[in-house]
Amino acid sequence: MKKNLVLFFLLIGTGLFAQGDVAFKTTTHSFGKVKQHVPATFIFTFTNTSSKPVIIEFATAECGCTTPEYSKEAILKGKSSEIKVTYNSENLGTFKKNVNVKFVNVVQPIVLTIDGEVEAAKADK
Repeated sequence: MKKNLVLFFLLIGTGLFAQGDVAFKTTTHSFGKVKQHVPATFIFTFTNTSSKPVIIEFATAECGCTTPEYSKEAILKGKSSEIKVTYNSENLGTFKKNVNVKFVNVVQPIVLTIDGEVEAAKADK
């Protein structure tokens, strides 16, 4: 029992330490008010703070209205990269969307969040 408990804490500690492999400038962005039918895009930047290359295993949005784009290449020690997140802004009203970013050999994904309010575009007279 004691051996399993030690192993459990080692695994948790390793996962938490691995979160330190990358440092995001920010993990949230508020667009404020955006026009309907005009995609809203924000670029999340991060730096590899580990001593080895890191690779994004996947970045998935919680719905089809949000699209993450990212490099499939390894990010070398000390180098930066980015994840471009675009919201399609078709539906009126407020929104809050998450993108889960999973790095290879890291247990927990990092959650990026965007939010805002889509307003109707003014009609031309």
